[in-house]
Amino acid sequence: MEFTSFCLQSLLFLMFPCFFFFFIGYLSVPVAAYNPIENITIDCGSSGGQSNDGRPWDGDVNGKFTPSEQQSNNNKSSMPSTAPIQNSVEKVPYITARLSRSEFTYSIPLTAGPYTLLKNFSALLHAQGQVTLIKEFCVNVDGSQRLKLTFTPSPDISDSFAFINGIEVVSMPTNLYYTAGSEDEVPFLGQAEGRSYFLENNTALERVYRLNVGGSQISPGGDTGMFRSWSSDDDYLTIANPSALPLNNTINLTFSTISSFSAPRDVYVTARTMGQNKTENDKYNLTWEFRVDSGFNYYVRLHFCEFQIEVTKEGDRVFEIFLANLTAATQADVISWSTGNGFPVYRDYVVAIGRTGNQKQQNLSVALHPAPAWRTRYSDAILNGLEIFKLSNGVDLSGPNPDPILLSSPGNSPPVLTKSNNTSKTIIGIVVGVIASLVVLSLICFLIFRRKRRVKDSGSNDGASWWSQFSFTTKTTKSTKSTKSRGSSLPSDLCRYFSLAEIKGATNNFDSVFIIGVGGFGNVYKGFIDGGATPVAIKRLNPESQQGAHEFKTEIEMLSQLRHLHLVSLIGYCNDEGEMILVYDYMAHGTLRDHLYNTENAPLAWKQRLQICIGAARGLHYLHSGAKHIIIHRDVKTTNILLDEKWVAKVSDFGLSRIGPTNMSKAHVSTVVKGSFGYLDPEYYRRQQLTEKSDVYSFGVVLCEILCARPPISRTVEKAQISLAAWAQQCHRRGTLYKIIDPFLRGKIAPECLKKFAEVTMSCLLDEGIERPSMGDVVWGLEFALQLQESGEAKLKSVNGGAATEADIDEEAPFKSQSLELEDDSGDVFSSLGDHVLNSKSTSTFSLTTSDDQSFASKDSGRLLSKAVFSEIRNPEGR
Repeated sequence: MEFTSFCLQSLLFLMFPCFFFFFIGYLSVPVAAYNPIENITIDCGSSGGQSNDGRPWDGDVNGKFTPSEQQSNNNKSSMPSTAPIQNSVEKVPYITARLSRSEFTYSIPLTAGPYTLLKNFSALLHAQGQVTLIKEFCVNVDGSQRLKLTFTPSPDISDSFAFINGIEVVSMPTNLYYTAGSEDEVPFLGQAEGRSYFLENNTALERVYRLNVGGSQISPGGDTGMFRSWSSDDDYLTIANPSALPLNNTINLTFSTISSFSAPRDVYVTARTMGQNKTENDKYNLTWEFRVDSGFNYYVRLHFCEFQIEVTKEGDRVFEIFLANLTAATQADVISWSTGNGFPVYRDYVVAIGRTGNQKQQNLSVALHPAPAWRTRYSDAILNGLEIFKLSNGVDLSGPNPDPILLSSPGNSPPVLTKSNNTSKTIIGIVVGVIASLVVLSLICFLIFRRKRRVKDSGSNDGASWWSQFSFTTKTTKSTKSTKSRGSSLPSDLCRYFSLAEIKGATNNFDSVFIIGVGGFGNVYKGFIDGGATPVAIKRLNPESQQGAHEFKTEIEMLSQLRHLHLVSLIGYCNDEGEMILVYDYMAHGTLRDHLYNTENAPLAWKQRLQICIGAARGLHYLHSGAKHIIIHRDVKTTNILLDEKWVAKVSDFGLSRIGPTNMSKAHVSTVVKGSFGYLDPEYYRRQQLTEKSDVYSFGVVLCEILCARPPISRTVEKAQISLAAWAQQCHRRGTLYKIIDPFLRGKIAPECLKKFAEVTMSCLLDEGIERPSMGDVVWGLEFALQLQESGEAKLKSVNGGAATEADIDEEAPFKSQSLELEDDSGDVFSSLGDHVLNSKSTSTFSLTTSDDQSFASKDSGRLLSKAVFSEIRNPEGR
């Protein structure tokens, strides 16, 4: 049988154990790397070969590792099989396999205990989109006989296969993980006070996670001689704040309390911390989340090493450690544990994850928080590496498949590994299994098929629900109907439906720990979907919010049909059990406002601000001219411009958006005035006629914020300065705009760039919408300003032979020759503005007076969460 045919059948039905063993060799003196006594590699289904890292692999075809097999009249013998070579997958051991419908056993000159390592195992469900799958186990064995590894097809599924691609058996040092024969005690969290856990040799371990925290992936060849893999921690963090410390290759590590083969050097010279902002650090925990099987104890090892030059003494950095919401340490001090900077150390803990109802898996969290200020010099926490092992429950390590499969309860258990009575030496085994790439390619196709399910109609005639009136009639989407339980109708190829159970799973039942923003719509959570692989932002409607069903409907109608680099992507929605929830791409750097003022974040460089302006302008330009109909955003502001992990700007929050005029005979849409204080187009306010030029005006206010780093409305300044837009216009007319720019930018903006940027900004703020530029013109003007900045910097570098300094740049220069005709604020004032002539009479008379509870002053800005990813203003009446 061809391997491809086998893959399609095996995805749901196989048991899949594979093994990787370590021989114990006790070393009294630490060495740089461990030299394993046993290092056996078997390339199943082949006669042998060499992997990309140069390791030789023995084959199991007509060799010493050829497996034995139970024969029956109905089943054929096992056979080697080869898959087509995939460029992304190593040839050895991933493209060959041994497969059989009968039980087959490998006999290796070691002996094992009676452990059921995997049971009812499905490669389809465990692969979770990975190209390869490795199962790794640590098993203590005694004696010098033979280790038997038995693979059995599921007895409850006809024509099911058992298969294996590769087996590794490598010895490891005594007491690397086990505590037998030593005085080491592992704290058992959540148990009676002072209770410890002794990891005896009769316990089997399954490696669940092994991370190089703050660093990149470490391949098996980069390990300390035991061929372990260390993954990056990026996929397990629950928040975007923590910073990865730069690699410190200059520090000399001293292993005084642990063995040098405990973890690779790269683990201890990289780390992740919370940063130096005490105020922000006190507000959250540095947290990682891991999905684990219910009903087992878990052994957690945390690796630490202080290598920052500022942290050298006890008490410099003290923090608290929480595992699965249980307190593991209240005064974690790496210097105290390890005796100094550059001294690696680890701490071990055991935590029980019990069964809760029918939950097959739960989250095991690792959280760090700064100790109280009186205990620590720096309010910070640090972690370098992490390992999590599942401990055997009796003689069983087998857990459930991640998702339910159509299988009846197994009537017979698969064969277990038998134990010999001979005990001449101790061997510990780590068991590792690998799955072929073709299997996972089939898995991906299966998942895609599942996600493409369409929402069906219930036939409900409930006219009371506004949702039943949804209709989408664009050319690229088909109108679909909905079930009563879902109560929604969306294009299935553009918008994904989430059940409430999925949303609760993604947010740990709306745990407040995951809240990253609060707005008029409600709370915004960071969540994880697709088995924890994809971080998302989840907006949940507050039932008491005045922004409700209509904005929810509008957001889905707009974003489900829009795809652009500079628009935030709507992934899907939930409309179950009265809940209205929207799911978006997660934006790692939050809102633009988070990086301008009232924040502890580092200020943005001028060129970076220009690039963000250009990106947001392109997004708005697409709305005005790239979609089927003109779309007017109507709520352009710095909290609705989001920044992804690469600082790409994306326009968000389409709850107030409107379709613009649909025919040439009408240039505007008559509608009730909506928007946010400080950004509202005065012409729209006076006439109640909405055009795309209203967005242009609001974007002009955003440009002012970016240049001046202050809120659009401020109550703590003189009357003339309350409105940022009006104040910037007045300063520009007087030739003093350079005096109100962000102090951080002083001496860093090329004069020609500042002049062009000011022209673009002031043209956006023109009182008559017809005189304002289109967003396409704004994009062009900002791109030109960026070119002027780059050429100005290049010119200064060529003249001075280095970077420009504040003394080299005179921001006042562009305004010295500006022709001004000044009168009092109530008179006619004209100023030259490129090809535009600004009549500022009506602009200067426009003012916005609000009561304390409605204004949006700089003091009020502090009420918003600085990390809000979708942070509409708290008072819905302000929109």
